[in-house]
Amino acid sequence: MSKTKVLFIDRDGTLVLEPPVDYQLDSLEKLEFYPKVFQYMAKIASELDFELVMVTNQDGLGTDSFPEDTFWPPQNKIIDAFKKEGVEFAEIHIDKTFPHENADTRKPRTGLLTKYFSEDYDLENSFVLGDRITDMELAKNLGAKGIYLSEDPELGAD
Repeated sequence: MSKTKVLFIDRDGTLVLEPPVDYQLDSLEKLEFYPKVFQYMAKIASELDFELVMVTNQDGLGTDSFPEDTFWPPQNKIIDAFKKEGVEFAEIHIDKTFPHENADTRKPRTGLLTKYFSEDYDLENSFVLGDRITDMELAKNLGAKGIYLSEDPELGAD
């Protein structure tokens, strides 16, 4: 039996644009998908043999500053939109803590992803796709490879 390769995918800044005002996707009006994201993700889903897993930090989700009832409408629309394009996430892992809490469930830590350390998964040939250094650190912590997305024109300039 072959092991399952996983593509761990960040949400904000990777699949959807991060709202520049407060970095919280807490309304449908703020929801904007990256150009061609459906085309690329559908190709990955249909042509490559990876389990797709969304992993996202949502600072303080469920608190007064980020009530859950403002989170779920955009989140559900994201999932439904991808599903319509043939892209389904096997699992979705959401950390709700703040950075200062240093929770083991918060990226780049692997507390939400312990099941992937089993012999059923091929982490060495798996990837983490994301737009932050913490996503690349998650890849390292999982023993996977990282794919760093950046719109920084200075990155790699020298």
